[in-house]
Amino acid sequence: MYRIIDGKAHSAKLRAEIKLRAEKYFERTGRRVGLAVVLVGNDPASQVYVRNKIKACEEAGIKSFANYLPEDATQSQVEEVVSGLVRDESINGILVQLPLPAQLDEKRILDLIPVEKDVDGFSEQNIGRLCLNQESLVACTPNGVMQMLKEEGIELRGKNAVVIGRSNIVGKPMAMLLLNSDATVTVCHSKTQNLKDICSRADILVAAIGRAKFVTAGMVKQGAVVVDVGINRNEDGKLCGDVDFENVKDKCSYITPVPGGVGPMTITMLLYNTVCAAERS
Repeated sequence: MYRIIDGKAHSAKLRAEIKLRAEKYFERTGRRVGLAVVLVGNDPASQVYVRNKIKACEEAGIKSFANYLPEDATQSQVEEVVSGLVRDESINGILVQLPLPAQLDEKRILDLIPVEKDVDGFSEQNIGRLCLNQESLVACTPNGVMQMLKEEGIELRGKNAVVIGRSNIVGKPMAMLLLNSDATVTVCHSKTQNLKDICSRADILVAAIGRAKFVTAGMVKQGAVVVDVGINRNEDGKLCGDVDFENVKDKCSYITPVPGGVGPMTITMLLYNTVCAAERS
């Protein structure tokens, strides 16, 4: 019988701990933990994400600083805003909402964020520290996956872990986190041969490719832990993951649903990173 990994429950528990840490930080310093969000343009999905992040900050006792720039903002305008946030000592974390409009150099803008305020965990320094298994701010989604596996008591040491997807935001940091936890890790992607065979040997299978119901029952080992990072729309317009949940679940020991699995943990880990950044400062 499979067990559902409830992202909402894990998220609620961790947010209560984050709120407590934010309160203790305020008692100790007289300042609230601060997170600045920069949104350039009118992308509807990005606007929803930013609203959700600001709401989550308020609930956790973290002060949010929202910075909105128009769709036609210039490189120098965006860089000026980000540089001002870098200098502001009341701000512990800076998040530039992606994607940015086409006229902007994303890398140059993100490179302005110092490693200690990089709460997205996307900077070259934080990724390098993760690869060296040093203390770092880790990308929120894979860090959330690790938090859920830990809370469920799922042993990773010596296990065969397969990550489908090699993005800088999820796939690569996910693989490094699993490797740092002593799993034996294989990263699969669009050029991988014998994908079904590789996946079917995994004790831990993480799907992060953005293709609806891509992982089928034939790709899953009996008793595997399956983590679905995908957020897609099916033919009826309903949210679904990268895993064919209904046909895969009965082969699993643990499985994350979509929605309600990994998704709730992503913003929670952003709050977690911001509190960690504040405490380290």
